Amino acid sequence: SGNGDNLTLTSTDADANVGPNLRLYRNSGSPVGNDLLGNIQWEGKNVADPAEDVVYAEMRAQIETTTDGSEDANFKWSIMKGGTLRDRLSLNNNATVFNDDSVDVDFRVESTGNANMLFVDWGNNKVGIGTNNPSEMLHCASDGIFDGNVKIDSDTKGLVLGADQDTTLFANAPGEMFIGRGVSVTPATGD
Repeated sequence: SGNGDNLTLTSTDADANVGPNLRLYRNSGSPVGNDLLGNIQWEGKNVADPAEDVVYAEMRAQIETTTDGSEDANFKWSIMKGGTLRDRLSLNNNATVFNDDSVDVDFRVESTGNANMLFVDWGNNKVGIGTNNPSEMLHCASDGIFDGNVKIDSDTKGLVLGADQDTTLFANAPGEMFIGRGVSVTPATGD
């Protein structure tokens, strides 16, 4: 009934080997893909009348492939959002995916001096570097250096110079370059 430790695993070994160890072992006689290997759940009550048990967070591991020499697995972390348990981090044999359930939650990486070093605005499909309010699909809030080419792969888009779209460079065929003024970047036709 108290708030002390309810389970403690203690190892008194003085060597450099790993310990203590907790092993979740699914010893199936007929293992197949999609077998769950184990769950760890964090459960509590809500304020319904009467109060209900709610799984607020969960970690689970699952077999994807059981073929000898080609075994694959996935590992997922889920948390409660708006009354539904949602996958927030998924690690599998092909990718590491954040927000696989497409929940409207932002992703943020903080550096030593910038709380929004990398910011993904899920609801607006925008990415900010150094800003948590990106105005375009990619918004860099400071200087950038490109060691490669900047490629604009469109006949109707160009490189806009100036904060108010004063001048636009664009091409609509190999070897051509047009300079336009104003907000329109549609290439002129003709000679």
